[in-house]
Amino acid sequence: MTSLSGSSANQLAVANPWAVVPSLGNLDAYISAANRLPLLTQEEEQRYARRLRDHNDLEAAGALVLSHLRLVISISRQYLGYGLPHGDLIQEGNVGLMKAVKRFDPDQGVRLVSYAIHWIKAEIHEYILKNWRMVKVATTKAQRKLFFNLRSMKQGFKAEAADADTHRETLNTDEIGEVARHLNVKPEEVVEMETRMSGGDVVLDPSPSDDGEEAYGPIAYLADASQEPTAQLESRQRERLSTDGIATALETLDPRSRRIVEERWLKVNDDGSGGMTLHELAADYGVSAERIRQIESAAMKKMRKALAEYA
Repeated sequence: MTSLSGSSANQLAVANPWAVVPSLGNLDAYISAANRLPLLTQEEEQRYARRLRDHNDLEAAGALVLSHLRLVISISRQYLGYGLPHGDLIQEGNVGLMKAVKRFDPDQGVRLVSYAIHWIKAEIHEYILKNWRMVKVATTKAQRKLFFNLRSMKQGFKAEAADADTHRETLNTDEIGEVARHLNVKPEEVVEMETRMSGGDVVLDPSPSDDGEEAYGPIAYLADASQEPTAQLESRQRERLSTDGIATALETLDPRSRRIVEERWLKVNDDGSGGMTLHELAADYGVSAERIRQIESAAMKKMRKALAEYA
């Protein structure tokens, strides 16, 4: 495939979004083409996202999807250990990417890449859950041959062991060697297949127990809740309120009220202790502790109003 310059690829992506990338029939060609697609600048991303949101512009949607195909490929590689085909993982991740593009709001103040990660992972997780019971049992021709013959050969070995008045659930070294020679595979492959066949299924998302308690399964750690877009936005909002928001709210107070709030709530000494107490402030200003408490209460009310307006 001829390499495209950044501007040419962008123009082609908007004119005919899917002409740039080959089908998943040739996975290497697909990955190579996707990795050559240029990334959108923040201004381009905002422009395309608004065209999609305001005018349902499918060409703009295509441009957004194309520029993030390499993200899907990168994330999908993290799940190759489950034994599922890489192409299938990419396809499911692409479904998540398209859902993210459809729901993306350019006015939220985050880049599409941060928002799309959650949707891509969620779609891949769902695919793994649906296909877990078929994962890594027999994926190659040799493995399928081994899978379908090992069970019957083990039954023969068990019958011989029964005649010899011995009982074993696993193959011994001589039996493993015999199976390997008969099926023309490596002894290590026989051991691995026997382990797979003897292992039970793992429930990724277990149902609650009879006593109503929540069961714990691998699905609990498949997803990273801290990377969920809503949680990230809330975290950034809290950080902004705790820095710029507090500073803005303090500026609305008179000097005395500001000092009282800072001494009571914001000051931390080197030994970890806080600022002055109500009685210490009362002595400093020559008023009662109750009066300091009233000033503090009025100042906090004023600050809460200022923070609400800032948010």
